[in-house]
Amino acid sequence: MSIVRPFRATDLFKFNNINLDVWTETYGIGFYLNYLSRWPDLCCVQEAPSGRMQGYVIGKAEGTGAEWHGHVTALTVAPEYRRLSLGRKMMGLLEMVSDEIYKGFFVDLYVRCANKVAIGMYEGLGYSVYRRVREYYGSLGLGAGGRDEEDAFDMRKPLSRDPHRRSVRSNGRDVVVSAREVS
Repeated sequence: MSIVRPFRATDLFKFNNINLDVWTETYGIGFYLNYLSRWPDLCCVQEAPSGRMQGYVIGKAEGTGAEWHGHVTALTVAPEYRRLSLGRKMMGLLEMVSDEIYKGFFVDLYVRCANKVAIGMYEGLGYSVYRRVREYYGSLGLGAGGRDEEDAFDMRKPLSRDPHRRSVRSNGRDVVVSAREVS
């Protein structure tokens, strides 16, 4: 049986088995440390009894007014631990903290349009596509003038402060914006 626990700075030395996956966005150490210092309650790991990291989620609270929300910056589970509902458990914790502690109106995330498995999981958790963001995921090494390679879906799930579901839309797949329009 594994446990969900707070993400610690020392976990940065133990998560290569997770971060070396093709679907996982990776960041510099300073990026992770910034999240851990500013939003520690929105960052957690799933850990096996052996101490091996199975997955993690990092998030933040952002926005103003009715756009105040929790944001999932990264959720990933090591390939050998997928399909065990670990991602669902970590998302549940992030959603609960976003709702009860930060009093957000919704939780949002960005996911590659080609990542059908993740999209299906998020839809199963109650998320829906709010909009498609053109060229959100950039390709590295193209140099100046290079084109970004992949679109993302901005997916959202309303929280208790949004009982009328104003933070979601039914036709989100038809709403297309450029990456420059997303802050």
